This record gives sequence, C-alpha cells and structure tokens, in this order.
Amino acid sequence: MTDKPVKTIGVLGSGAWGTALAAVAAEAGNDVILWSRNKDVVSDINKNHENKLYLKGASLSPKITATTETSALQNCDILLLVVPSQHLGAVLEASKDQINSKTPLVLCTKGVEIKSGLMMTEMITEILPENPLAVLSGPTFAIEVANKLPTAVTLACADESLGKALSKTLNNRSFRIYQSLDPIGAEIGGAVKNVIAIACGIVAGKKLGDNARAALITRGLSEIVKLGLAKGGRRETLMGLSGMGDLTLTCTATQSRNYALGKALGEGIKIQDYLKGRITVAEGLSSSKSVTELAQNLSIDMPICDAVCSILHNNADIDKTIAQLLARPQKAEV
Repeated sequence: MTDKPVKTIGVLGSGAWGTALAAVAAEAGNDVILWSRNKDVVSDINKNHENKLYLKGASLSPKITATTETSALQNCDILLLVVPSQHLGAVLEASKDQINSKTPLVLCTKGVEIKSGLMMTEMITEILPENPLAVLSGPTFAIEVANKLPTAVTLACADESLGKALSKTLNNRSFRIYQSLDPIGAEIGGAVKNVIAIACGIVAGKKLGDNARAALITRGLSEIVKLGLAKGGRRETLMGLSGMGDLTLTCTATQSRNYALGKALGEGIKIQDYLKGRITVAEGLSSSKSVTELAQNLSIDMPICDAVCSILHNNADIDKTIAQLLARPQKAEV
C-alpha cells in the first residue's frame, strides 16, 4: 500500500455504511472528505474521530474530514455515493453543480427508486450523465468493516481499466475487492436481498424453523437471478459476493436491519411501533415496493417479494400470506 499515490476520496453520506467506507478509504492511504447533513455528526467526527450517532464503537482515522458543504467534494478524485436509496436522487440534484463531470462515481447504496422505478445506476446516469460509474456491493456489516475485520466485496465497472484503478485505490489489508464487469448484476443483488431478508426475519419471528429459512434464501436467490437476467445482468455475478454472498449474510444475521424488521413483524409487533424513534434505514422497507413494481413491469414472477410488499404496504395478514405462498402450484425447480 505504501507505493499508492495519496488520493482524496469523497463520501456522500455519513450513515453507518458511509462512515465505514470512509474508514476503508483512509486505511488504504487516502485523504477522505465525508459529507453529512448533520452538523452534530460532522463535529463528532472532526473533534472526536467518532460517529457515535450512526456507528458507535468505531474509532475513525484523523485522515477523515467531515463537512456539511458539498462544495468540498469538487476536487475529489473519486466520489462514493452512500446516501439511502430513496434520497440519493434529491441529494445528487442539489449537489450536481459541485461534482466534476470527470470524477468517477461509485454507487454504494442498495435499492430501486420508488417514484421513478429506476435502478440507482439508471437514476444517477440521468442526473450526472458524463461521470464514469461503478457499483460496490457485497456481504458487509458496517461496524465490522470499520473495525477492520476481514471483508470481501465486488466492485463492478463496465470499464475494466477504471475498475482496476478504483479497486487498487480502495483495497486494503482487511477489505478485499474483487473486480467485475457487470454493474447491473451487482446492483440487482444488493437491491433485492434486503426484501428477502425481511421474509427470513418473519420466518424467525414466527418460529417456522431453519428449513423454511433455507428454502426462502434459495428461492429468494432464484428471484434475484430472474430479475437480474431480465435487466441484463450476468448469472455468475448473482452467484457471487454481491448476490448469493450478500443474501446469505443479510438473511442469517441478527445485525441485519432488514432481518430484524422482519423478525419483529413475525413476533407480532406493528410496523409503526417498530419504526418509531429509529434513525437507521431498513432499505428493504422501500425496496419491497419498488422491486415488486419493477418485476411487474418486466412480467417477472417474484412471489416472495410480492408477499413481503403486501405485508409491509398493504397490511396483508402474515399467516394468510404464508399460507398462500405454501399453496402455490407445484412446478419444476429450474
């Protein structure tokens, strides 16, 4: 790492994942500018080298400078986009005049925009059409990444040389990056897995057993593959870190916000009560609606995602919804 030129990495978004990626970039030898709306978060990072609000328990490098001014991102060599999916478009629209058109953008947010039905890469391209674009995705919990526990992710970029340069700049001893030429596949895996994780959480909350969870993960992967192929992604990408890897982690660990949301619903807690006072986002809550609508527009059958959407957005009864899934006609697995 010592022979790498020092670069300035901008991070748009100071939640848990944005803060963890700022730590990754700093550990790789880069200077980091972390943008946040929250003045208290900015002060905490700059004065105490912590983000106690979103990532308590992680010590941050003094190479990370936080700011509320998007103008500070103008001279960054790379910009990581880590704003929650349903707010990313608005943030980019407000700050696009501050972003150099040649700066590579790395999408690190997982989801499909509800209001437009666009995937994040499609939405970004509409707002910033000239900027090179890559996708970073994989099985990650922010606190483990920030605390330098071993992690492997996919960085997908259609431009192979740019992908290699981005990977070299962000890779460090505990954060291993595998390259891919398939940003669509990497993005689809990250968007849909949060919805399947909610379903697995419901299974846990209902105490339906490990068999049921394994079935959901497997059939959920089938839904991810169908949608990914329909959007032009590659099957092998969806079987890798950004697909099966991310799905497995999110569906089996209690640290997952989406799994925890589903588990609470399965235990009988009303969604309004569960969400009350929470500052972190379970992306699957919004993605369940946008992913389902995207699948319908493409005439793709995604029964697990449909069921989760009905429970979250249409007040469907959980027991009846499970019974309907189990009563679906038999068919060939592949």
